[in-house]
Amino acid sequence: MFEEFFLRALLGGIGVALIAGPLGCFVVWRRMAYFGDALAHSALLGVALGFLLSIEPALGVLVAGAVLAVAFTFLQKQQRFAADTVLGLLAHSALALGLVALGFLDHLRIDLMGYLFGDVLALSWNDVVLIYLGAGVVLAGLLAIWRKLLAVTVEPELAQADGIHPLTIRLLFSLLLAVVVALAMQVVGVLLITALLIIPAAAARRFSSTPEQMAVLAALAGVCSVALGLGGSFSFDTASGPSIVVAALLLFLGANGLAALLQRARS
Repeated sequence: MFEEFFLRALLGGIGVALIAGPLGCFVVWRRMAYFGDALAHSALLGVALGFLLSIEPALGVLVAGAVLAVAFTFLQKQQRFAADTVLGLLAHSALALGLVALGFLDHLRIDLMGYLFGDVLALSWNDVVLIYLGAGVVLAGLLAIWRKLLAVTVEPELAQADGIHPLTIRLLFSLLLAVVVALAMQVVGVLLITALLIIPAAAARRFSSTPEQMAVLAALAGVCSVALGLGGSFSFDTASGPSIVVAALLLFLGANGLAALLQRARS
């Protein structure tokens, strides 16, 4: 039924948004938007690996993202190249390898546009359950490293002096991001995953006084973006993934406009 399609899409999108918001805060704080893009590019290689190895594409995406996260962490540690150079190398290499690998699968019918821009309406109840299980794992992992990740983000040298291993924390955070990319692929697609991470977090930033407050507001902004985007998609017959991102953009613009008005009223 129509209502069931919408309910599955809404629940799946909300599950992704609830965890993408808090993780997106660290992406914004650590200025890692390009790393999110790199993980998104690797997702296409993961899809190809999934079909080549006859496993679930989402599992292939998770493996590809984890490999990229580990590779970036250790290449960055060597400090032979700048971080943006390493990310560019890994991101575009993964994308090219993914496209080449998909070329060997001409005997299969692959909905490439669905992977690129998402197809949240195709979510099954099993997909929704997997999204919430994955989101639960990511949330538990984020809570476990929250204070250490904050310390590494704010002052890595001081964190290291306190016995925290920045490399380990950064790697764990990167792996959590890889899981979110795998979960979000069907909701907004690999090309728009980074937007779901950074736009709600950026919208929440002007109204937050603590990291925890920003994480909660970012999650709520993501949920609103999903609800508004899906509503607009059904009303105007537009693609669901891009509609969610457009809704997030409008929310960001509205939040910044409201923050500017409030600041002017106080002064």
